[in-house]
Amino acid sequence: MPGNFAIRLRCPLCEADSWVTLADRQETYEQIQKQTWDFKCREHGAQRGAPKEVIGVAPLDDPPPSTQKSALTFGNPISTETTKRIPRSSERMPLRIPVVIYGFTKNCGAFHEETETQTVNGSGALVMLKTKLALGDSVFLMQKGSGLEQEVRVVYLDAYTDRETKVGLAFKHPIPDFWRRSRKQHRVPKMLRVVVKGTDSRGHPFKQSSYTIDLSQDGARLDGIGFLTSPGQTIEVHRLWRKKKYRVIWIGHVGTSEANQVGIFGLQNEKDIWRVEFPEGEPEKEPGKSEPPKK
Repeated sequence: MPGNFAIRLRCPLCEADSWVTLADRQETYEQIQKQTWDFKCREHGAQRGAPKEVIGVAPLDDPPPSTQKSALTFGNPISTETTKRIPRSSERMPLRIPVVIYGFTKNCGAFHEETETQTVNGSGALVMLKTKLALGDSVFLMQKGSGLEQEVRVVYLDAYTDRETKVGLAFKHPIPDFWRRSRKQHRVPKMLRVVVKGTDSRGHPFKQSSYTIDLSQDGARLDGIGFLTSPGQTIEVHRLWRKKKYRVIWIGHVGTSEANQVGIFGLQNEKDIWRVEFPEGEPEKEPGKSEPPKK
């Protein structure tokens, strides 16, 4: 006899559950559980997946005629019994990694905020933010240690305090090794005079002298930079007759020891403007800060 079922399906992007009613089905309980079904996530639209839970529902008092079955069947099978469950890209791990969240939204305009992850997996991360974002906002997430960057979408919000919100950020596509690639590189304390060219927050070009505090194979830390106001900007650094483009991945907060400092990440791997030999192997500890050069 035909049966009625309620199935619980989970969105792979935000892991929110949706219940779908299957009316007047010929399949058995086991067949329902093994099939894959269409459903609609409130935040991410059309999705599909295998049920997390199947419940038998009592027959309807007034069964609809056979011509109306499709109107009452909110979930539709799209594969056979051999369809496998769609696994989560990776399990959540409690891991604190310094990151920078930046971008432009209609509610808060241009912003950047340094924070750290609470949990991570191959689909994104959970962070604490003071900036008020909205569900669906697209922003950028950048790891401070490695300079790796991805565009992410806000898929979860939970007011933690009056000032801070737990924010779930999802990659466009799962990246299983994104967080494993955050290992730190050797930093070499080195003070080199450089010239920095770029565009300020008002769109005006600038050129100023600066010096490096420390260097790594992929980037550097510069001091004396006053024109840059937010991560994500591209600058050109000149050392003697050599030059290379870099992306600003973090900016020191005003009032701290890192004020007027910026972290930069190289965009042209084939170029080496430092000509410095770096130690091989994994760094054992974070090197100390260098004193600025004497004038």
